This record gives sequence, C-alpha cells and structure tokens, in this order.
Amino acid sequence: MDGADNMKLKLLLGTFLLSVSLAAAFSAPQERPEPASKILALENKWNEAYKQGDIAAMNSLLAHDFIITVEDGTTFSKAGYIAHCGDPDNRVLVSEMSDLKVRMHGNVAVVTGAYHEKGTSSGKPYEYHDRLTDVWMMIDGRWQVIASHYAIPAK
Repeated sequence: MDGADNMKLKLLLGTFLLSVSLAAAFSAPQERPEPASKILALENKWNEAYKQGDIAAMNSLLAHDFIITVEDGTTFSKAGYIAHCGDPDNRVLVSEMSDLKVRMHGNVAVVTGAYHEKGTSSGKPYEYHDRLTDVWMMIDGRWQVIASHYAIPAK
C-alpha cells in the first residue's frame, strides 16, 4: 500500500468516525423502555411498601433529602413521611395508582398519574382521589424518589 492509499484509508476512517459521532450527538432523545419500566416497577414497590408500612423498603427508595406534599398542602421530609407511615393510628386499606406516565430526562424521571387511597386515621375514615407527580433521580447508581406531590383535582 503506497502513501496515497494509506492517506485515503485514514481519510475514509476519519470521515466514518466523525459521521458516527455526529449522528450520536445530534440524534433526538428517545424514550428508553428499560429505564421507564424500571421506574414503574419502583413506583409499584413504593406503593406496596406504603400499604404494608414497610419502613425499610421506603427508606431505601426515598432520597435523603426527599420531600412530599400531601393533599392538604402539608409537607414532610423523609424522616417525617416515614414516621407518618409507621404511625399505628394510620391504616391504609386501599392504595391504587393508574394512568401512570414516565418521562425520562437523563438521570431524572418524572412520573404523573392518578391515585386513590382509602383508610383510617386516628379511627376516622378518609378517602382521596388525587393526581400525583413523583420525581426520581439516579443517585449513586440507583433510582430514588427526590420529590412527590399529591393534589386533589379541582372539580
């Protein structure tokens, strides 16, 4: 192979590598089914832990600086939320999510959907039909909830 052929080969290889790099850099972001399905599985795990009062599972799913806003506008930190969930005066009978949608943004996932909860608090029955927004973030190699908001839709 002479110098001209070697130069052509290098130029062809360089053009190919540049094309691949540009295609990757400028391709439109795609919803990745694996992470979205993983987030939905974690939502279900959190919901089940909440129903069962599984403090250890909730502790692993919630980020250390987690914050939640509940139906009446009250906010809880991670410690406050876990204490509330572990309160024996609160009993969750129904906790159902529906119409969940996941939007991925790099290491952040935003989940929206509908929520129905029914139970007793201090011996008094309650029932909510809410809209929810949960924000998950990849932290130290695992997905954790960093913020959650539940609101009763206006009628």
